[in-house]
Amino acid sequence: MPLPLAPIALFALRGTVVAAAIWTARRALVALSHPGRTDQRAEDALDDLGEGLSVHSPADREMDRQKNASARLRRMIRFRGQSYEIDAGLLARFRIRKTPE
Repeated sequence: MPLPLAPIALFALRGTVVAAAIWTARRALVALSHPGRTDQRAEDALDDLGEGLSVHSPADREMDRQKNASARLRRMIRFRGQSYEIDAGLLARFRIRKTPE
């Protein structure tokens, strides 16, 4: 008795179309993404942050009305016999300046 290939072919065609769509979307995302980089100066600045939240205005930037903020959270979590260190740091700058028109 011969196998009916028509129903199997429809499933194979649908699977091929889905796989091609996923492959195309992945290639587009990879092409649009930025590879990124690690700036060692920024890494050192984050390592030097004190724990907690800090907001201040630099004395030399009063004309810009600049505000700087930093936050750091360091915690040790133990879960199922494993220890995990969580170190989250944040640096932010908000500046408003008048510009000549």
